Amino acid sequence: MNQKHDGAASLPGLDCGLCGSKTCSDFARILATTPDEIKKCIHLSQDKIAATKPAVVSGDQTCATCSCAPGKGQQEWKDSLGRDYDFILDTFPGEPGPRETIIPHNPLITKEMEIAKGDILIGRPLGISCGCPITHCGVVMDVDYKNGVMVWCVTGPLGPRRGAHKDIGYYSAEAYEGLVSTARDELKIGMRYFFLPRRCMLQWRHSGLINFINKRAKGVSVRIEGLWIG
Repeated sequence: MNQKHDGAASLPGLDCGLCGSKTCSDFARILATTPDEIKKCIHLSQDKIAATKPAVVSGDQTCATCSCAPGKGQQEWKDSLGRDYDFILDTFPGEPGPRETIIPHNPLITKEMEIAKGDILIGRPLGISCGCPITHCGVVMDVDYKNGVMVWCVTGPLGPRRGAHKDIGYYSAEAYEGLVSTARDELKIGMRYFFLPRRCMLQWRHSGLINFINKRAKGVSVRIEGLWIG
């Protein structure tokens, strides 16, 4: 792909990690010395760049290189398929990604594999709870051996690529937790919303029912259950 680029300005700003860098800014620094590496950005094919590049407008400013949520006076609450969503679910301070509560399709492996806090895992959400085609990666934050349930922070694929990790196979996604800094409408307990997880590599909207809200200094902490994609 002989596509001209000018560093971070030409990158989609999704920070998906598929290129091997943690952020688009990190990848831009690599491109400064090895421009041929641009082929590692799967979002820059001619038929995808228009859909995946955010077009967030605020006043006279256009933000085309970040995946920030639109706020008052801004436009385009759209996922990569052009579908509306209500908010971006961001991470808690100091954590690498939104928290996801999961249960393996064989809950016994949680104990058999001696999964512990800090472990790096991979697995794929299968079936009615999610059905995402992408293998998910994450860092374990909490483990319940009695029920096989665990909580991890969903991240990009860099951790597993770098070294040791555990593969839990298929799992069901039970809940998401994270911060919401800006939303299109007031968030209410008991309501179902469309949202975009910050680390979603496909930039697809999810939906779920909010059953916990707590105001914090940097946003609103929410827990979302009954998850679906689309």
